[in-house]
Amino acid sequence: MKQDILKSKFVIEMKEATANLYRLGWDERNGGNISCLLTTEEVYPYLDGCRETRVVPMSFDASPLAGRYFIVTGSGKYFKNVCQDPAVNLGLIQIAEDGRSYEIRWGFEDGGVATSELPTHLMNHIKRLSIDPGHRVIMHCHATHLLGMTFTHSLDEIDFTKTLWEMCTECIVVFPDGVGIIPWMVPGTDEIGEATAEKMENVRLVLWPHHGIFGAGATIDETFGLIETAEKAAEVYTIICSQGGKRQSITDQQLQDLADAFKVTPRSGVLKLFSHN
Repeated sequence: MKQDILKSKFVIEMKEATANLYRLGWDERNGGNISCLLTTEEVYPYLDGCRETRVVPMSFDASPLAGRYFIVTGSGKYFKNVCQDPAVNLGLIQIAEDGRSYEIRWGFEDGGVATSELPTHLMNHIKRLSIDPGHRVIMHCHATHLLGMTFTHSLDEIDFTKTLWEMCTECIVVFPDGVGIIPWMVPGTDEIGEATAEKMENVRLVLWPHHGIFGAGATIDETFGLIETAEKAAEVYTIICSQGGKRQSITDQQLQDLADAFKVTPRSGVLKLFSHN
């Protein structure tokens, strides 16, 4: 018997995540998007094989994801409305066998389609799955202080990573791979997706200067927490700048001590450690 998809774990998680992102002010209006890769076993109890579906063509070749299912936010949809009407603002899609279209298996009931950033999401899912088989989530939002920091801080990835690590003790533990940064580009294009995916080979956080951030992870909670941690560090940086700058900081040796204690490997080139031998 077909089960109520509104009671599924993946719809509930999307409702909670979009509500929190809107509450924090990171996804104003229709800003931001989320996609989560689902297994056939997860979606099967909620599918009705007789239901008519819509097919939406794509210019991007997503054939490495052929047959895979995603729960995804909709194009032009407001995160603040997801909890109230998930069947309009979310969609369960399946990538076609040739990778050139997707089938809407549930949702987008007002005739809507998946986020305009879907090609970027799919490119980054493909890239992260090649690195981490447990990968499932891509999340994009306009985290306020990270966005602001792209106006006031060097956009060199090593410098940006180092500053974030220095702002909060847990940062090097949560994202030891640091952050990637692409040049400013027009969103919604294959070009920005390709540039982001290139960075995602080595990091799980990619900044779009003066726009927002992309995060990747194994769960919605993990991905949200990844962005949340970097955003907290950016907020601390903003406060420090407003108070005249740093008087002291976590040292490189202390950052390395943290990495050793939590058994993570810091991004190469960020820490400057000197031997006393």
